[in-house]
Amino acid sequence: MGESARGPDGRADRSVARRDEYRRMRWASRRGMLELDLILGPFVERRYADLDARDRARYRALMACQDRQLLAWLLGREQPGDPELRQIVERVRDARPGAISDR
Repeated sequence: MGESARGPDGRADRSVARRDEYRRMRWASRRGMLELDLILGPFVERRYADLDARDRARYRALMACQDRQLLAWLLGREQPGDPELRQIVERVRDARPGAISDR
């Protein structure tokens, strides 16, 4: 099919794995709800690659949440009970263009 996911030493090529993860998160961020698409899409495109492993794991967990809950969190109407989710929600909210932090 083309690209091998293994480097010359036989180990998985991290750049290929990271690119594939980015593509999966970009796809997962397309929720079909315009408000979420306008928040999550740009975040993934502009910020996801720079997240550390913990924040990438938090974002993956966030993508498993229901759309209505995500919208309430991202618009600041509610806060996630889980501190890990709360952390990534704050990162996403703070990354929005024109976002004003309420902290």
